[in-house]
Amino acid sequence: MNFVDSMVPQNWWGLWLLFVAGTAWVLWQAPWRVLRKPGIANLMAGGVVLVLGLWQVHADIRPDLMLHLIGASLLTLLFGPWFGSLCQLLVLLISTVWSGHAWQALPANTLLLDWVPVATTWAVYRLVDSRLPNNLFVYIFLNGFVAAMLSVAVAAFASVGLLVAMGYANWEALSQNYLLFYLLIAFSEGTSTGMIITVLVVYRPQWVATFSDEQYLR
Repeated sequence: MNFVDSMVPQNWWGLWLLFVAGTAWVLWQAPWRVLRKPGIANLMAGGVVLVLGLWQVHADIRPDLMLHLIGASLLTLLFGPWFGSLCQLLVLLISTVWSGHAWQALPANTLLLDWVPVATTWAVYRLVDSRLPNNLFVYIFLNGFVAAMLSVAVAAFASVGLLVAMGYANWEALSQNYLLFYLLIAFSEGTSTGMIITVLVVYRPQWVATFSDEQYLR
């Protein structure tokens, strides 16, 4: 869900401090040498355009409550957590410029639509990579399907918790009118991400930074 300016209280300036500090940390940690690989910049641009397209398919529960696929899990699996987060931030910036009424809500949107789902996806990936066999089907099902669904579910609960903390609405109203719908979207997120990752690891495994033929097939 994209927050709009009316949802975020004026005195919640601490979100901007978190946004600046978090973005600076991601920029510092990103392995910029990866951009030297031929075609990687074009691939990242294509990922941004793809996620922007996914965001255009949305459902408006209320004028200020819009639900859509997030796409952060896909970008994380394709480019790793740092560039996945930066690509998702670029999607957010383009969407904010296009809407023109969500600049005050940008830090909250970055937290909920970027950092939370990226961190959740990466945590699942690291857990699967360290605890389970290096199997193609394990990678596709758990990282592609399950991690994407879980990332949206975690983002949904975090969104509701933040809205309650900001005094936008109470937990009962949000859980009945928003949370259940977002949990349904989690299944769609897992299905779409899993299908795209399946096609890519079969036909273009070199495009998926978290996948390796040597590790999962040989």
